Amino acid sequence: MATSMATSEAATAWRLFELNWIPLGAMGAALILCLLVTDFSLEPLGAATSFGLAMLYAVLAYRNPRLTRRDTQVAFVLGSTAQIVLVTMLMTPLTYVAAAASFPMRDADLYALDRALGLDWRAYLDFVEAHPALAAALRSGYVMIRWPIFAIPIALAVFERFDRLQEFTFAFALSLILTTILSAFVPAIGVFHHLGLDPANFPHLNPLGYLDELRALPPVRDGSHRVLDLFGLTGLVTFPSFHAASALLYTWALWPARWMRPVAVVANGLMLASTPVDGGHYFIDIFAGLAVALAAIAAAHMVSRALQRRITASMADPAATLPLAEPQAAILPLAPR
Repeated sequence: MATSMATSEAATAWRLFELNWIPLGAMGAALILCLLVTDFSLEPLGAATSFGLAMLYAVLAYRNPRLTRRDTQVAFVLGSTAQIVLVTMLMTPLTYVAAAASFPMRDADLYALDRALGLDWRAYLDFVEAHPALAAALRSGYVMIRWPIFAIPIALAVFERFDRLQEFTFAFALSLILTTILSAFVPAIGVFHHLGLDPANFPHLNPLGYLDELRALPPVRDGSHRVLDLFGLTGLVTFPSFHAASALLYTWALWPARWMRPVAVVANGLMLASTPVDGGHYFIDIFAGLAVALAAIAAAHMVSRALQRRITASMADPAATLPLAEPQAAILPLAPR
């Protein structure tokens, strides 16, 4: 029974890994279509370098012999890293295309929602500014959105939680798709801009996320910024907050790695708390980002459980016609967790 469980879970993880290429393909098709029908273009060197490196990881994952336990771990790390990086490479330029739709700015509406909920953003800002150590901690937390892209595949492969790794990849992609679509209809720059505040007047803060938005969004909306260099892009998303979505997604992804739980809670807690000040986000942006992440996690669980049931049924029934690809068969000898 233990061997059967290990077999079905490994097969499900690889099948979900392969299934994750479908939303990636959809993202790629959407980006190509947008480049064809709009005046946006990709800077060729940055695009070729970025996509080339990601696809090299993917090729190495498929070419890995997967004959031993360590080979299997390496294959999942390489393949999942390639997919996660590709998600960011494809969706980041699409946030610029979404911003160029130029729907009416919604800063006033978002701020009004905060006030209706009894949330005082300026009071939170003043509190953080009055505590330099807290401001420094939050500043460090805000930039932590980058490291889990590489840390999560490694941590989950070490614990052989390949199922959670593939669910995370699916949920991460779905969350970024949803935030990009919603951001097109609810464009905003941020609370500093809405309240007419200059970040320079708050010496303990360094709201890089807000400043990036302030720098990039107006020229995208007025049509003067149309060349997209993947080495210099920042996601143009205010509502929903993808930082908030990422904080929840990263914590959920790392939860099976017991020794990573304290790190995940502290790091992602800081990232979540930093989002209003360092990202210039409204509180409603954060709530919406968390809701997007929860929906994506639920969808990933649903897809994973459906695949698990199909593969388990196929293994129990010799007459079942569900084929297992060669990479899956090579993964089957894994010992149970």
